[in-house]
Amino acid sequence: MERLTKRTKGDLVLDTAVYFFLILMGVIMLLPLINVLSKAVSAEWAITSGKVGILPVGFQLDTMKEVISSSTFIRAFGVSVGVTVVGTVISILMTALTAYPLSKRLPGIPFIMVLFIFTMLFSGGLIPNYLLMRQLHLINNLWVLILPGMISVFNLLVIKSYYESLPEALEESARIDGAKTYTILFRIILPLSMPVIATIALFYAVGFWNDYFGPMIYINDTALKTLQLYLQDVVMDASAANAVNKSVDDLMNMSPEGIRAATVVASTVPILFVYPFLQKYFIKGVLIGSVKG
Repeated sequence: MERLTKRTKGDLVLDTAVYFFLILMGVIMLLPLINVLSKAVSAEWAITSGKVGILPVGFQLDTMKEVISSSTFIRAFGVSVGVTVVGTVISILMTALTAYPLSKRLPGIPFIMVLFIFTMLFSGGLIPNYLLMRQLHLINNLWVLILPGMISVFNLLVIKSYYESLPEALEESARIDGAKTYTILFRIILPLSMPVIATIALFYAVGFWNDYFGPMIYINDTALKTLQLYLQDVVMDASAANAVNKSVDDLMNMSPEGIRAATVVASTVPILFVYPFLQKYFIKGVLIGSVKG
């Protein structure tokens, strides 16, 4: 036993190489974010002269204040928050309810699973989806950003596998005590499934928040633009003053690049605050839900 747990020099070298590689990849991925954050809080002269790297130069928060106080930003932020919250709640509820019967050994379940997996592998295509949404009168309607992605088959499979890993004796004991199916689901199964539910909720929340393609295709009304579309306007607009709905006088001491960086930061930070609250469930939930037995 001692021989099995003793680590050799080769193991230490391999672990060191793996840690070094992971830290290097982490630094490479963090550098662009740090650079954007530094530009968002740096002075205009430092940004235009190209002196901003990892650390801010001429620290100031005026650009962030102007971006956050923009009425266009506030409206787009509210739309994204609404779509993310409502979409996540509905999606996690529908996914959890659909996965429960599919986790049972009932006649016809394998065929239904084939249908679900088929939709995961093959889609109807962009144009048929757009025509369908138009026939349903969902163009320029925020429900078009929620309903098509209400159930992710991948997330459904993860929750289904988690349900199957729970001991059947729990349900049998509850049925002997007179509990009905909905009582078992909502008072026993779902409370025990909180790790995987929280993890899948995070997947849905990040997906709704970062959704760019759906709003770009289905939303034309300026008042219904999400934060990602607003961010596109700011990044693509040459002056950036029009995008944030501010006068040139208000933005006299701010560079367009600084405004874009501040908008990127303001759009990214809110969803980052979700991770710490769900971090303790994240790894445990996915690992348990992905292993059957």
